[in-house]
Amino acid sequence: MSVSSPSRPVADHALRRWLFALALLVPLWVLAYGQLVAIADAALALTGLTRQTALGEALHFFFYDTPKVLFLLTGIVFVMGVVQTFFAPERTRALLSGRREGVGNVMAATLGIVTPFCSCSAVPLFIGFLSAGVPLGVTFSFLVAAPMVNEVALVLLFGMFGWKVAALYLTLGLAVAIGAGLVIGRLGMEAQLEDWVRPIIAGGGAVNAQDSSPNWAARFAAGRHHVREIVGKVWPYVVAGIALGAGIHGYVPQDFMASIMGRDVWWSVPVAVVLGVPMYTNAAGIIPIVEALIGKGAALGTVLAFMMSVIALSAPEMIILRKVLKPRLIATFAGVVAAGILLVGYVFNLVL
Repeated sequence: MSVSSPSRPVADHALRRWLFALALLVPLWVLAYGQLVAIADAALALTGLTRQTALGEALHFFFYDTPKVLFLLTGIVFVMGVVQTFFAPERTRALLSGRREGVGNVMAATLGIVTPFCSCSAVPLFIGFLSAGVPLGVTFSFLVAAPMVNEVALVLLFGMFGWKVAALYLTLGLAVAIGAGLVIGRLGMEAQLEDWVRPIIAGGGAVNAQDSSPNWAARFAAGRHHVREIVGKVWPYVVAGIALGAGIHGYVPQDFMASIMGRDVWWSVPVAVVLGVPMYTNAAGIIPIVEALIGKGAALGTVLAFMMSVIALSAPEMIILRKVLKPRLIATFAGVVAAGILLVGYVFNLVL
């Protein structure tokens, strides 16, 4: 006579609770998201202002975009938290180890979309990838794609500008990540790794990916944890970004923004990239600013180049990577990625 495991009923009960919660929360999320304009209008009416004034327009932008961005961010971060249970760092390294250039770069950039690691993870990931036998260029393709072509950027771009802009951003962002990795790989710059890193790589070998398969209750719990960790940390940046975007939207003259980031000014794209490097934020914080800049007449490609430089070439990330890379390799990495971002900006301005 077999005795059932006591953990099975507990897991089934947890799954039923999750399914009930999702069945309740998802329709509420959809309903609330569809009423954001009415909510913003009602909030503005409480202030006694109208959208015909600069302050009223700025407040309406803030009242509308704050819940919109936070709703989108919470929903997609939860989904990607579940997805990431299928793509643990160890398994990601195992998938990429031993891959040749070309195929490896494409795989690495694609995995970077569904495994968005932040800048603080750059050093351990970099060492882990190289010690697992992942070529230097393939590793860079992943490190470029993970912050730049992440699920938050794609979903927010889709929500604000439509699927065409999101699809073009995805395509060109992947091209930058793949191209940057190929160029760095062909340059053969392994000697530009810091001396303490090379013994770790030399002693590395195959990675034993844990074949753990969590149940769905655990996957949903991972999604909730993902929301707490990411949304809990970035929401102040989101609100600050929206507040800045609201100020731009309400007060900055359209002619001024068009003259700085206008389509007909050839130098606006490189200037936007240079301006973005010293900043440190993420897609959730920068996209409301992008929306406000575009609303003031700035060219989409120029503003997206600014956004890409903020999230893929930020100065803090360069400082973190300095722990494992010598200055020459950091300069090469920044130069190759910047060239790709410039190309993206000009292509967007040309075709849209």
